[in-house]
Amino acid sequence: MWELFLDIFLDAFLDSLKMLPFLFIAYLILEYIEHRSSAKLAHVLGSSKLGAVGGAILGCVPQCGFSVTAANLYAGKVISVGTLAAVFLSTSDEALPLMLAHPEAYPMMFALLGLKVAIAVIAGLAIDLTAGRIRKSSPEKSEEEAIHEMCKTCHCEHGIWGSALRHTLSIFLFIFAVLLILNLCVELIGEETLASILLTGSAFQPLVAGLIGFIPNCAASVLLTELYLAGSISFGSAIAGLCTSAGVGIAVLYRVNRNVKENLLITLLLYIVGVASGMVIQLF
Repeated sequence: MWELFLDIFLDAFLDSLKMLPFLFIAYLILEYIEHRSSAKLAHVLGSSKLGAVGGAILGCVPQCGFSVTAANLYAGKVISVGTLAAVFLSTSDEALPLMLAHPEAYPMMFALLGLKVAIAVIAGLAIDLTAGRIRKSSPEKSEEEAIHEMCKTCHCEHGIWGSALRHTLSIFLFIFAVLLILNLCVELIGEETLASILLTGSAFQPLVAGLIGFIPNCAASVLLTELYLAGSISFGSAIAGLCTSAGVGIAVLYRVNRNVKENLLITLLLYIVGVASGMVIQLF
């Protein structure tokens, strides 16, 4: 028994270790982009009638920094609900850095990125057209104040090198934990049982993936990506789960926006759009 556990432990650790160089380089680049761009986010998203387009493009940058920023800007009445939804739907948190560590997954990575941006743009514009700007009163916070609030949680004081290293080590531990748990599950409960839990082969699998995406940290995107790379969930299910996977952005929304009904409606919209998109993609 212990020998089996040791083999599973070593396999998970070595598989995770192989990704470290790729992850660090990816996060170093991403931290540079995010630190350079975040100060302009409020102006770009709040001043344009097509804020959903800008939100979808910025949201596809890995990590959940932009989703956290968007939640604060929405609570400060700077951006519309459609723009917020576009950022959340486009965000893939840690999925892209993980795929960058798997060169064989690059074609699917670009397809996933393009589809999520398209879904986010269409859904964001549709939400703004039908619901309009839910709150049309003047902002309670200035753009500078909203950005300042976001920066309280982004650890900017460490610089891009420190932040990249912190993200790399954090995600390495998540990847290792996820791989270890998945390998243990496959060994202990069997591939068939795990497949039935995940509704493998079912048209309704995106329903489960969409719920997994709501886990309010990077564990959701790590789990969904690893399940997809392992062939346990379909591409459509990966789309559904990663559309609802905005990292801690949704958790921040519930913390900073006091209108609970509004937050619940946004959450429901994300789930409906994500699952519907996943099911449609799965048909093809």
